[in-house]
Amino acid sequence: MTYTLPPLNALRAFDAAARHLSFKRAAQELHVTPAAVGQQVKALEARLGVRLFERLHKQLILTAAGQSYLPGISDGFRRIADATAQLKPQGAVLLQLGVHGGLDLRRLGLDAFRAGNAEIGLRVLQPAGLHELVEGKVDVLIARSLGHHPGYRCDRIHGETGVDDWLISPEGTADCPEIVSLRNWLRRRSSEAGLAPQRSPHRIGIV
Repeated sequence: MTYTLPPLNALRAFDAAARHLSFKRAAQELHVTPAAVGQQVKALEARLGVRLFERLHKQLILTAAGQSYLPGISDGFRRIADATAQLKPQGAVLLQLGVHGGLDLRRLGLDAFRAGNAEIGLRVLQPAGLHELVEGKVDVLIARSLGHHPGYRCDRIHGETGVDDWLISPEGTADCPEIVSLRNWLRRRSSEAGLAPQRSPHRIGIV
C-alpha cells in the first residue's frame, strides 16, 4: 500500500506550532528558525488547500480545520515514536547520541563505529541540542559553537571551517566506557581527515 502524505517536516512544523500556538516556541523545539516553521506551515496549507491557522497580531489560533487535523497528526507521530522506542539496537549498552542539525552524519562514520563496538547499541537523534541533553533524552551530544554550561564536559572534535563542533557529556558520565569509546572514535576520525588538532578538553562552568 502506498501512502499519500504531505512532507513530514511540514507536518512536524504544524504539530509543534499547533501544540505551542507559537512559531517561536515550535522553532525552539525543532531547532530551526521561526521563519522556517512559518514557511513549512504555509507550504502545508498551500498543499492541502486549507488554512490551518489564523495569524493574528502576536497570536496564533487554530482554525476549525486545524483543530480537526491536529489530533490525527499528533497521534500518528506518537505511534511512530512509540514504535521506535520498542526497537533496541544490538549491543549490551544503549548509547543515545544527539547531533546538531547542521552536521552531515556521514562524516562521523557511525556505521564503522558500530561495527567495531558491537557491545554498544548506538541510537542517533538529529537535530538535538542542550535541551535534549539536559532532559536526558540523549546521553551525549555533538553541538556547535557551545557556550558555557555548568556540570558538563566539552571536548572539541573539529573545526576546519572555523566553526567548532564539541562532544558534550554530563560530568558524572563523561568517563563511562561507551562515551570514552565514542570520544576516541571521533578524535581518530578528525585526525584521519586532517582536521584541526585537538585542544585540551574544557570543564564547562568550572574555573
